[in-house]
Amino acid sequence: MNIYSSILPAERLQEEVKKEFPQVSFEFHKGIKEDLFLDAEIFLTYGEDLTEELIGKADKLKWIMVMSAGLDKMPFEACKKRGILVTNVRGIHKIPMAEFTVGMMLQHVKQMKSLWSNEQSKTWERKLPMGELYGKTLLILGIGAIGGEVARLAKAFNMQTIGVNRSGRQADWTDENYTMENFREALPKADFIVSVLPSTQETKHFLDLNDFVLMKDTAVFINIGRGDLVQDEVLLAALQENKIAHAYLDVFYEEPLKESHPFWTMDNVTVTPHISSLTKNYLPRSFEIFKQNLHTYLNKATEFINVIDMDRGY
Repeated sequence: MNIYSSILPAERLQEEVKKEFPQVSFEFHKGIKEDLFLDAEIFLTYGEDLTEELIGKADKLKWIMVMSAGLDKMPFEACKKRGILVTNVRGIHKIPMAEFTVGMMLQHVKQMKSLWSNEQSKTWERKLPMGELYGKTLLILGIGAIGGEVARLAKAFNMQTIGVNRSGRQADWTDENYTMENFREALPKADFIVSVLPSTQETKHFLDLNDFVLMKDTAVFINIGRGDLVQDEVLLAALQENKIAHAYLDVFYEEPLKESHPFWTMDNVTVTPHISSLTKNYLPRSFEIFKQNLHTYLNKATEFINVIDMDRGY
């Protein structure tokens, strides 16, 4: 059996997986080498290098392991036609992304940008309005693995948590739960609104200006999901009209964010370059999921971790 990876991990990870599966032939490269890809039964990828044409040529391909949670660029129709299994590493991002989110909330209430600026200018200013997370209300759009971890950490600060998902089902670490249809009832309660939603037909342009009007003018919007959740002009209008106090944006409609984009220079916007999920532990955690799934595959079982519903796109 041949497994081809367009991801080139550290030698240590390569040796570990080869040692655990001596009966399998592994090829690790950076990017797709078509001849090796076409000979593979299993393909490891970040999910951004596949096309319908490549899928159509890959007669031996049976399983694609996407070493990412984002699946925006996956050719699902072609995979579905061929009956190819697609799995991903959903859930491994929860630790770095939840910590990042709490960091942004703390940065906001503790005035960290102002403190840093004052330090640079050697200004001794003790009248900054310091706040707390204690007792604040956090609304999480997309209360899955990542959103659930955000809620869990928020509880350490005695925050009130509101979860939003498709069904409105009760989630761990949430005080209230809403559906994607009725969550707007909760927007006026929230001090922080965090989106962890993926990019799907359902979530594209999901938020509009009316949603920001419903929020408190002291509310903070944090987007660590996908940038097409809200159109730039809508978010710009909400910020310029002071419908909310601040936006912490790690994802954008177009990436990288152009140097000329107004987000860079707005006082009530904090820009980060899509790094909330990054951690040195990323690939080791990804390979743990892959190895569990490979054992399942080799044993001809069906209990795979994180099987993707190709109709939903996640």
